[in-house]
Amino acid sequence: MLDYFYLGLYYALRFLVKISPKCVLKGFLKSLASAFYHLDKKHTNIMRVNLKMCFASLKDDEIERLIKKNYYNFALFGAEFLLNQNTTKEQILSKISFENEELFNSVLSQNRPIIVQTAHYGNWELFSLAMAARYGAVSIIGRALDSAKMNEILSANRTRFDIELIEKKSAVKQALKALNNRRLLGILVDQNTAKNEGLECEFFSHKIMHTHAASVFASKSGAIIIPAFIERNENKDKSKDDSFKIVFYEPIDMQVLSQNHSKEEALRLATQAQSDATAAQISKKPDEYFWMHKKFKCFYENNYA
Repeated sequence: MLDYFYLGLYYALRFLVKISPKCVLKGFLKSLASAFYHLDKKHTNIMRVNLKMCFASLKDDEIERLIKKNYYNFALFGAEFLLNQNTTKEQILSKISFENEELFNSVLSQNRPIIVQTAHYGNWELFSLAMAARYGAVSIIGRALDSAKMNEILSANRTRFDIELIEKKSAVKQALKALNNRRLLGILVDQNTAKNEGLECEFFSHKIMHTHAASVFASKSGAIIIPAFIERNENKDKSKDDSFKIVFYEPIDMQVLSQNHSKEEALRLATQAQSDATAAQISKKPDEYFWMHKKFKCFYENNYA
């Protein structure tokens, strides 16, 4: 029964988003974001803890402004998900620019498997569509939604442009097959893991547990890891859509790291480099990161009490 409630809510919101003028829609989303800021005490507190740990020099009022902007960005993200369904490759790419694309093209020219490491940053659903529209076949590792009806809708949107979904729980064989077939493999690597499922790394000078999945897949397949993130370019004209930019960071090559370090140290260094790339992107525009999960839970769980 709950599935049908979510489905009804989805269609109602999609209708509202599609018929509303841009300026009206953005005003509604700001009101929605403000309501969540005041009512969702649990996630607001998690965001507050994370931001204070990462940006200790920020004053309390600056932290609160970031949290409010973060809620608004995710309201926009939801509306854009609804609007981007059934769009063409050309329509997707018309709103995307690419920064440091020469780094990615250099990796492409080597004809080696490629892992695109990203995070819950910006409009990450649009990110996978843009990568597939520009570069071809993409496989992404993720978790199915609890709602079967909503998962069908999400999967239909995610699998356009030759995008393959790989279920997180049984990803190894399919991920290695995708890399062997020279499909881009996209992995979101930024969320907290259990101590037996990742490696200890640093994130904004604090200890975290970081998944080493991308590093392991690279070690097994000979793939190069390239960090990349999508950020929003907010249009000051409220009647027009925002544009987006995909930013590439320096590639991480496990083969090179393994020449100079033990296997364990090479895995650690590659995983830390992914954490560093994520932190570098977040530092540019912290309001676009998904601060609502307990990033530091393994080592600082009491901070969230």
